[in-house]
Amino acid sequence: CRAAGAVGGGVCGGRGGAGACRGGTRRPPRGGGRPRRGVAGRPPAPGGAPGGAAARGRGEGGAPPRLLHLGNVVADVVLYVPALPEPGGDVLASRTELAAGGGFNVLAAAARQGLAASYGGAHGSGPFGDLVRTAMAAEGIVVLQSPKPAPDTGFVLAAVDATGERTFLTSPGAEATLTNADLAPVRVAAGDLVYLSGYGLAHPVSAPALVRWLAGLRGDNLVVFDPGPLVASLPDATLVAVLARTDWLTCSVREAVLMTGQADPVHAARALADRLADLRTGADRPAGPRAAASGPYGPAASP
Repeated sequence: CRAAGAVGGGVCGGRGGAGACRGGTRRPPRGGGRPRRGVAGRPPAPGGAPGGAAARGRGEGGAPPRLLHLGNVVADVVLYVPALPEPGGDVLASRTELAAGGGFNVLAAAARQGLAASYGGAHGSGPFGDLVRTAMAAEGIVVLQSPKPAPDTGFVLAAVDATGERTFLTSPGAEATLTNADLAPVRVAAGDLVYLSGYGLAHPVSAPALVRWLAGLRGDNLVVFDPGPLVASLPDATLVAVLARTDWLTCSVREAVLMTGQADPVHAARALADRLADLRTGADRPAGPRAAASGPYGPAASP
């Protein structure tokens, strides 16, 4: 998790990339003040991570690898406030921004570092859909899906307080309607990196489609998974299926605690690393990603 840094091969931190952190030491967001959610996959630690050499090297025919994002690109409505109001209260924002967000931040970070980036998720027809498509075009991000006629792309109200901490309210849109038919034409080449978000797994339509698509993924593609703030609401079966194919897990301290029950970030990171290894090798440990995970620091009690 983020505060612990990269601990126990396959668990990495820093969802904000160059932006704000949600756990540990918090920093104000950079890049025009837009809060960041997501980070492009980090290079493997010495000794390598699971997923095959091709997943970390060059693609088919010696071509550079591509980042394929299947999470949610949405519109962010960002309000900078001194503090969140109490229930029933109100507070005046010092600044407000409207920008592409969610998975866009991951894709833009990758594209700015010279990595080919493609968005394979759904997007809608309307002002928010136009906003995110314009932003992706400006960054050279390839959009694989045609706009859905309805609904519009969803949006997120993000309140950033004086400490840099962010609180979100999400209104799902077209990005939550990804289907098997939408994903059928999405092809992955050797060496491509695949990025999944817990937001895509939180919706009853897109979740089974993403799990089914992931099951058919070739073994030499590295998978990065960001469970996101909604991880506690994801069905165990869905989470297990995705974690079993995850090479790099990026999460906040809060999310690591929810997934392991370990309050200490280092212990939580190690428990997650153990769990990823178990799921990939089929080791006989307690079932379920939120079940107790035995390790050198004792059991991680289920929250």
